[in-house]
Amino acid sequence: MPHRQQLRVDRDLAALRERTLRMAALCEAILAKSLQALWDRDAGLASEVKRDDLDIDRLDVDIDDAVLRILALTAPVAADLRMVVAIKSIATNLERVGDLARNIATSAVRIAGHESFVIPDELHVLADQSRRVLSHANHAFSELDAELARRVLEEDDPIDALEDRLVRESIARLTAVPETTEPELDLIFVARDLERVADQATNIAEEVVLAAEAKILKHASKLGTA
Repeated sequence: MPHRQQLRVDRDLAALRERTLRMAALCEAILAKSLQALWDRDAGLASEVKRDDLDIDRLDVDIDDAVLRILALTAPVAADLRMVVAIKSIATNLERVGDLARNIATSAVRIAGHESFVIPDELHVLADQSRRVLSHANHAFSELDAELARRVLEEDDPIDALEDRLVRESIARLTAVPETTEPELDLIFVARDLERVADQATNIAEEVVLAAEAKILKHASKLGTA
């Protein structure tokens, strides 16, 4: 690729990564806000989540448009193309995180109407774990850190197991006390949404591993060591 064209690709990719990192930060913030609305039984805060999700949706559209422009105007190859593909996939997963946070906020509003309903400590644990892996996946993307991304992949199974236990315990409670059916169902929805947040983090981590390894090969090729 001619030097001038490579400079343009590098510049466009840097801008695209910066936009995606901004989207990642918004997703972490909206997830935190939706959970705070749940813990505090704050319907007003939950309504803010739905507005914030629109900002994430707009960024996703902007990133889609930018990806198409890069592909059409600069025709990136090899590691650069791998990065474009990774960013497109990461943005899609982040947009889903925004949707999941909105779902949690919706459940938070309904649970807020059941003042005596006790949210189990295990849900706090699951929330902390899901937030942590999302943060780690986003940081791995920021630094193109394949090792950190691989550690994110290792955390998926324990989160799945905790979500499964929470759901089974919730079903047992609502069976024993039918009056709690509505909030228990919302608790199940939240647990599943949190597990899916972790799934999106895993998807992001997988893309980071591929993009980081492609970048290493690109640099090795430039140095004549590949």
